[in-house]
Amino acid sequence: MSVAEFQIKVRESGDVRIVDLDGRLTIGDASERLNEVLSGLAEKGARKILINLNGVPQIDSSGISTIVRNSITLGRDGGSLRLICKAGRVRDALSVTRLVEAIPTFDSESAALAGFA
Repeated sequence: MSVAEFQIKVRESGDVRIVDLDGRLTIGDASERLNEVLSGLAEKGARKILINLNGVPQIDSSGISTIVRNSITLGRDGGSLRLICKAGRVRDALSVTRLVEAIPTFDSESAALAGFA
């Protein structure tokens, strides 16, 4: 049985960059690629980034630290990072690590986009 490859797609809604993730966000390639994408967006001037975790069935400490690191960097540069994450295993992991208290986390894309206003 092969593990489906981790997918990252970036799209725009006004001045917000939406990063759609699909697959396990765990140590190794997935976390490294997400870090490269988020760093690249910030370097190109993106200040509002929304990460959609609804396609992520599993996240580990490496995936969480990648999100935290980029959120801190973006915040220092005057930007903001938000998360979309419906109820389930990943939301539970974000709650246990108190990430939902540190980074605004929404159930839907429309609510997250409204949070940037």
